[in-house]
Amino acid sequence: MGKTVKLFGFPSVQSKAAVKKFVEGHTGEGTVCDVVEVGRFEGTRAHAIVEFATIEAAEHIKSLAAAAGRLWFKKSYLTARDFEPNSRTSQHKIDNVKLSVGCQISEEKFSVLWSQENVSVKFGTDLRKFNFFLTYNSVEYKLEVSYESIWKIKLYCPRGQTAKFLVIQLYGAPRIYENDGQWIREVDFTPSSSIGQSNALCLRLPGRDVVPKILKDFFYYEEIEEEFILERGSSFSCNSDLVPIINPPQEIVLPFKILFKINLLVHHGCLPGPLVDDLFFRFVDPSRLNIECIEHALEKLFHLRECCYNPLNWLTEQYIKYSKFRTLPELPQIALEEGLVYVRKILITPTKMYFCGPEASLSNRVLRSYPDDIDNFLRVSFVDEDGQKLYATALSPRTSSSTDEEKRTGIYRRILSILRNGIDIGGKKFETLAFSNSQLKENSLWMFASRPGLTAADIREGMGDFSEIKNVARYAARLGQSFGSSREALHVHGSEVEKIPDVETERGGFKYVFSDGIGKISADLAHIAARKWGCTSYTPSAFQIRYGGYKGVVAVDPTSTVKLSLRKSMSKYDSNSTSLDVLACSRYQPCFLNRQLITLMSTLGVRDCVFEKKQREAVAQLDAILTDPERAHEALDLMASSRENANVLKEMLTCDYKPDEEPYLSMMLQTFRALHLQELRGRTRIFVQNGQAMMGCLDETGTLEYGQVFVQYSGSRCHHPDNTSPVFSGRRYNIVESKVVVAKNPCLHPGDMRVLKAVDVPALHHMVDCIVFPAKGKRPHPNECSGSDLDGDVYFVCWDPDLIPPHQVPPMDYTPAPAKVSDNDVTIEDIEEYFADYIMNDSLGVICNAHVVFADTEPSKAMSNSCNDLARLASIAVDFAKTGVPAEIPRSLRVDKYPDFMEKENRPTYESQRVLGKLYREVKDIAPPTAAIKSFTREVAIMSYDPAMEVEGFEKYIDKAFYYKTQYDNKLGSLMDYYGIKTEAEIISGCIMKMARFFDRKRDTEEISLAVRSLRKEAKAWFNQAESDPATPTSEKEVYAKASAWYHVTYHHSYWGCCNQEMNRDNFLSFAWSVYDKLVDIKKGKLISVPEE
Repeated sequence: MGKTVKLFGFPSVQSKAAVKKFVEGHTGEGTVCDVVEVGRFEGTRAHAIVEFATIEAAEHIKSLAAAAGRLWFKKSYLTARDFEPNSRTSQHKIDNVKLSVGCQISEEKFSVLWSQENVSVKFGTDLRKFNFFLTYNSVEYKLEVSYESIWKIKLYCPRGQTAKFLVIQLYGAPRIYENDGQWIREVDFTPSSSIGQSNALCLRLPGRDVVPKILKDFFYYEEIEEEFILERGSSFSCNSDLVPIINPPQEIVLPFKILFKINLLVHHGCLPGPLVDDLFFRFVDPSRLNIECIEHALEKLFHLRECCYNPLNWLTEQYIKYSKFRTLPELPQIALEEGLVYVRKILITPTKMYFCGPEASLSNRVLRSYPDDIDNFLRVSFVDEDGQKLYATALSPRTSSSTDEEKRTGIYRRILSILRNGIDIGGKKFETLAFSNSQLKENSLWMFASRPGLTAADIREGMGDFSEIKNVARYAARLGQSFGSSREALHVHGSEVEKIPDVETERGGFKYVFSDGIGKISADLAHIAARKWGCTSYTPSAFQIRYGGYKGVVAVDPTSTVKLSLRKSMSKYDSNSTSLDVLACSRYQPCFLNRQLITLMSTLGVRDCVFEKKQREAVAQLDAILTDPERAHEALDLMASSRENANVLKEMLTCDYKPDEEPYLSMMLQTFRALHLQELRGRTRIFVQNGQAMMGCLDETGTLEYGQVFVQYSGSRCHHPDNTSPVFSGRRYNIVESKVVVAKNPCLHPGDMRVLKAVDVPALHHMVDCIVFPAKGKRPHPNECSGSDLDGDVYFVCWDPDLIPPHQVPPMDYTPAPAKVSDNDVTIEDIEEYFADYIMNDSLGVICNAHVVFADTEPSKAMSNSCNDLARLASIAVDFAKTGVPAEIPRSLRVDKYPDFMEKENRPTYESQRVLGKLYREVKDIAPPTAAIKSFTREVAIMSYDPAMEVEGFEKYIDKAFYYKTQYDNKLGSLMDYYGIKTEAEIISGCIMKMARFFDRKRDTEEISLAVRSLRKEAKAWFNQAESDPATPTSEKEVYAKASAWYHVTYHHSYWGCCNQEMNRDNFLSFAWSVYDKLVDIKKGKLISVPEE
């Protein structure tokens, strides 16, 4: 019996004969039965799959590869591992297929934009993708369609014909590869970018071929025995490179918002592009029809959840319906609270583009400066075809030769071309403006459509003076300071600002700045800034701010009489702006372990059983919240990210509502549990009660010694009321006096984890929910933690004795690489090229993943040489945004096999024997992919309605309550549809399990939360409407009667399903709890009788 081995590391794809000759040179003639496959996957060196006649021969070649330096092919060192046909192997293949790309324009018609004969198709159950192989203009291409990108599959078998037509309708475009010795990513190669304009593939299958049963397993598979027509179509995009962009004929001028919406409908599959013709544009022309009717119809079209094949008839029906209304219902757009704006976005993939929005977003200094130009700002993101991150290998394939190292794919050129040439939409020419540092990490930037009197260059010039900056990366970062999401607190005149010196030391020829990025703010100004930020019950100890050209943190100084005290290390450029913008503030933030922290703690001596115990405790707590009110209250207090939502649920618990009985409470807690279990499985994110995530600050008193910190925290873990501080009067707090472990993500080097002594310093008692570092010593502790500083970095701070590592190692040297400096002034063209180069060189994720693998397999864990090398590379990668110096990963530090806990689908894996593997397998089967929430059915409504919530006189407010609930549910449902969120509990709680393909939980959750918070605020405004409304209560008793009516129309079975009749949505419950304080008073029996006036 033989065995199969996979050899990795060939410098290029070899012939099967050459591989056989080479291998048998080591194992003996006749030992190789077959070379099953030779090839190369994107981003790797070439491989060969070799089938041996005997197990002994296979083991011999593996032993040679395992002994470093003993298995070389030419100048390349080879590795080897066992190979078993698995999920990477295609199970089905169909040859001689005619492939057509285009759009389905009716149930029986397909508009063909481009076709190709002699296409081979490979697919399989576990492969989870279709691969189409074809040759065009003598070049070999592969189109890769993942199962997740498939919307529907229909097999047309017209009666009387032998040919069959398999139509695959897609959410997004296929990934395109070109064979250049290896499969490398490329852009659309078809005329007029036909693949990018298409949303479906049509396969004309050879006659009599049996369609594999696997296709029938698709949820949306359908067989149709009706006529099917392929008709020749033509390009419908006004731009042949950026597709599809649709513009109206010259004689029709549409408002930008209408044109943007039409493009959005085409891009998201609601309208077939070929049907958006001149006649269609006449049907949406505001000069002919009421613009409100047009907006309503287009909005409704988005929520149909089907493609509209007869848009003119459908629009006509809607317009007739609207003509019968006395007034049109409100559009489902939420009225945003102060400080938020609606922003339009475009996602650009290697093949096509998608219009999105407008979406709620926290404003920034630039948007606030030009409020009348909001339609001229556009947020543009470069993503992969699935809407997720576009990785560096798509822009530059990683190969062994140095010349290939510099090779750029067409995707790199596409990105740079778009940045250089801009985007034309309906007469608006959007050009590169700038990007913040966080936007750069997301491959995103701002564009602006110039108008008479204001250009993108004018906006940049108005930000400040950057002429002294000669490094492109630093120049771009300084431009981006004004684009950080923030709230304007107030204006601070220059005379109210003082400049104070930095606290510095020099060691080994290098100058360390203890005060790097931090200044001071007076207690009075902090109080005002807190109210502007939204903190009404307390004043934070520290604020992350932008002021003019300054950036960093200002911490409260109760003794200061000057509003702002700023340091040179905070000054990045000269600016005349006097606006104080707040980006974040110190607050209670729950503390979680993650894979990097666990890896370092394990390396430094924390035992596996400690982490296993912590995880079991976390799971037990999550299980208990579904039945135990006290445990639920505790979990919400400590772990919930949304304090507003947690307060609602905690108040419900204090009313004796049971977690497993009250429908709203139950569904919210179930979703909370499901998300945290999912994060345990996917990220090993374990809650730590004796810890907190804290903003870093400086000891301005000079009391703390090197090795000491001051840590004081708020929250339910505290026992002592503090009535002494003028800033934090009335808050509960506790001061830590023990060893603490401190780290800052990302942390890859064992020296990144510092064990310090937390001590009590009375002069620092005003500092709460932040970690205060000393201003003295041989080196700043923040710099020891992954090379961080005090300009807003948030630290992991833990005082749990079980998690304090018994060993420590010296911190790594984080002196940055010398920045690239130019003799010339930096231009916008330089910045555009830097943006494209950043995506091409963004290797931090690859480095961190490799570190996980090496730490999991090397005997010395994160202390291994490989891990130390990766830690240094990670530091370079982090600094790339400042220096422009990329991190280059050698082949020896790339991985081709991953531990099971990383859940790398379609990649070789092994079962990890280290602590992360143990933790993963312990929760793998209990973490649900979605929250199993019991629907609020009519039967549940009958059982759960609480008669105690009825207040005398509530009946007269029912009609108005029902009207507002209909408005609320429509707005909430539209928001859920837009983001692809399945349940009300997910969107209200922020515990989002899954979103539509073009959205990302990490990237978009904050903006969704802002929109939900605005909706709640809007609902409260409805409740507290002006006295001119005849339905407005005139006494406190009637206020409670009105709240009772809101509860009634939400919970009573007679109103079940009435608010979402046409939209096929669940019955929502959150409307009533927008006025939870009133409902809680009713439930607690605290209704106060007030005499009628």
